[in-house]
Amino acid sequence: MHIDFHDQTNSIEEDYVDLLDRLINFAGKQEKVTTEAELSINFVYNDEIQELNRNYRQIDRPTDVISFALQESGEGEMKIIGEELPIVLGDIVISVDKAKEQATEYDHSLERELGFLALHGFLHLLGYDHINPEDEKVMFQRQEEILDAFGLSR
Repeated sequence: MHIDFHDQTNSIEEDYVDLLDRLINFAGKQEKVTTEAELSINFVYNDEIQELNRNYRQIDRPTDVISFALQESGEGEMKIIGEELPIVLGDIVISVDKAKEQATEYDHSLERELGFLALHGFLHLLGYDHINPEDEKVMFQRQEEILDAFGLSR
């Protein structure tokens, strides 16, 4: 899988980029995503992610991660999860400010928080969601399974 990384904050160390590349490729294999798939991971400050959150979700506050799937399933369509994925999956935007805040709040490393957020965004690109309790349980359980198997458990 090809991942384009864009760090608008100029604060993400190469070790973190390498870790996220390995994690998302690992998750892609777990989810049977073609190795031809492409996506981007973008690191921004709170003000930029707040603007995206306001414009696309009508929530005027910073959030930790937003995903923009290029091909989302509509009502009555099959979900994107599994082997029938589009080649270009979409974009993940991560707030570095929020990642740092949450790493401190949850008392774990920035590495773990960035991994969690990148994986969370990636699963959204694959069609996972957490709008209702059933879907949330499935998505969060899958996140923990992949993070644990990769070695980024809490």
